[in-house]
Amino acid sequence: MNPIPQEKQRALVDRLMQASGGSYSPEVRRRYFITGPQWAVAYEGQAVFHAPVRSPITFEKVIEEYSRIGVGYWCTHDTDVIPTNDLFTSKQDETVGRIKTSLSKHGMKCSMVTTETFHHPVWAASSAAEASDVREYANRRLSNTVSIGHQLGAQYCVYWPGTLGYYTQGAIDETQTLRWYADGINAACQADIELAQKHQRPTLKHCLEAKPFEPQAEILLPTSDAMLALIFSGLIKYPDMVGLNPEYLHELMWGGAPRASLARALLCGKLFHFDINDGYRLKHDVDIAVGLVNPLDWLNVLVLLRSHGYNGPFNLDYKPPRTTSNYGVFAVSLPSAVDRFITLWEMAGEVQSDPIIKEATDALKAGGAGANVADVNSIVEANKELLSLHELIGNRLFQILIGAHRGRTYSL
Repeated sequence: MNPIPQEKQRALVDRLMQASGGSYSPEVRRRYFITGPQWAVAYEGQAVFHAPVRSPITFEKVIEEYSRIGVGYWCTHDTDVIPTNDLFTSKQDETVGRIKTSLSKHGMKCSMVTTETFHHPVWAASSAAEASDVREYANRRLSNTVSIGHQLGAQYCVYWPGTLGYYTQGAIDETQTLRWYADGINAACQADIELAQKHQRPTLKHCLEAKPFEPQAEILLPTSDAMLALIFSGLIKYPDMVGLNPEYLHELMWGGAPRASLARALLCGKLFHFDINDGYRLKHDVDIAVGLVNPLDWLNVLVLLRSHGYNGPFNLDYKPPRTTSNYGVFAVSLPSAVDRFITLWEMAGEVQSDPIIKEATDALKAGGAGANVADVNSIVEANKELLSLHELIGNRLFQILIGAHRGRTYSL
């Protein structure tokens, strides 16, 4: 193949995307509670060891492109769209007004807002720092984000305490820091109650997002289970308002099983929101798009959520690769991520209705005949052949994933 002229490269990308197939119409995509963050597609490729590779884009452009592709909901950090020094000023009001206009123009809704409590120097010692002025400012910021959420019609507010921790052992009192952090959540919930009455709206769902490491050396709330412990500790004044926003990769990073973490959240009635992406165990937060690393695990995750009636948002918390151009973000990264999720979600429905999996699962629950519960060896003998069905179910899940259950085979 000859080198491709620059002016023909976008056409090549478009043609190959169309030839790949497997895409859905914008109308179909809007049927799903998929939410598009400002920060995901506006990510310029920068990191500790990486210079930016893409040019900045505005929230108007992001909202327009989400709408065109068929993502019906948009969400944001406060300072993704409002510079820190513009917060609490008339410039904030002006920006919020522009966002409302843009959302309305493109038939979009704001699903969630969150506060940046990790980037600015004020958060060097976290939002629950020893200095009371830092904590007071943090409470103002959190409450201000809740206000923005009500103005934009959001349903959720997310909190990621990535700087809640330390670099140096003994530098902080962990128990006191956790109490101060809970005070911030309480301030946000209290503000929410007052603002909901003012705007004649329901209160928001406040969602805690855990991460095992980064950016602090040691994190005080590293897992969703740690977040659950905080919610039920008695430190949270309005525990019914507070739940979880697990992120798939954050649960995977420390070696855990995302499906098991989600199951524990479901049991507690605290799975409010779910950030979806992909990546690798015991690695850093690469935020690869759904299904590109662990498609079989993702299928199992969605089977669990479908089985338990989860109806909250699926938030596309991923970073388009640094190899992808500005054009490619909206031509390849975003639509393909959405379509893989939809396909996996519908596959999960096939798993639920698959007669082979159903019969195998029913048989395992029924157990073997002839067991004497007073005789351990009798129990083993009664059930040992049935237990082979565990691996059979795994194979059937793989068949559904690759389409073999519909007759797909390879000629060798």
